[in-house]
Amino acid sequence: MDVIPAIDLLNGRCVRLYQGDYSQSEVFGEDPIAMAQTWVDQGASWLHLVDLDGAKTGEPINLPVIAKILEQISIPVQVGGGLRTAERVKELLGLGVRRVILGTIAIEQPDLVTQLCEQYPQQIVVGIDAREGKVATRGWLETSEVAAVTLGQQMAIAGAAAIIYTDIQRDGTLQGPNLPMLREMAEAVSIPIIASGGIGSLTDLLSLLGLEHQGVTGVIVGKALYSGNVSLREAIRAIGPGRWQDVPPDRSPDLDSSAFA
Repeated sequence: MDVIPAIDLLNGRCVRLYQGDYSQSEVFGEDPIAMAQTWVDQGASWLHLVDLDGAKTGEPINLPVIAKILEQISIPVQVGGGLRTAERVKELLGLGVRRVILGTIAIEQPDLVTQLCEQYPQQIVVGIDAREGKVATRGWLETSEVAAVTLGQQMAIAGAAAIIYTDIQRDGTLQGPNLPMLREMAEAVSIPIIASGGIGSLTDLLSLLGLEHQGVTGVIVGKALYSGNVSLREAIRAIGPGRWQDVPPDRSPDLDSSAFA
């Protein structure tokens, strides 16, 4: 299973939100480029970037930072946040992003998502962010009446490479993933599911292995890494380096928590 470190960008800094609340953001680093390299050095096989400013405004705001990260690191990167036009998707893929994550337009412009899946096979991932089983959009500021599982089925038919399922009420809480909802999503669709939200311990990560045979192929970890609750190296050893590439050599010491002071 892929263990994917998350870097959430807000005003050019690395932050984590609590349950998607922009007013409850915690800064974990002033230098996202150095942070990205840290996760590479600790064995990450993928990196997950979210432009929180872009998710709220509908326009990628942290594009210069994302471009610098892509120049610096050697592992594949997936990026989401504010990608609501074909032009923006093309721009990011042109920079070298391996996969783009589409959220709001999956609800508002599903035909565009289908078009992009056809144009960029295996490079379009749909992020389904749910609050009490309903899909939230526009940086989690609005909640639709669309059921998360229903949207997942539609996006699988549209040709999405994978679905990132985030339980907003678990995100940033360290309270563990929503296993029943992940299981329901995995059983409903035929494409890979990447779990996100709530990971707080190595035990939480191990609990996901029971869903691997149902299609949960990866997990995004954010706050637990930054707080020190989870060691990336230990997580990779416990649930595997993933299916994308071998783990790089152990080149750096464990992350110093003082880096986030």
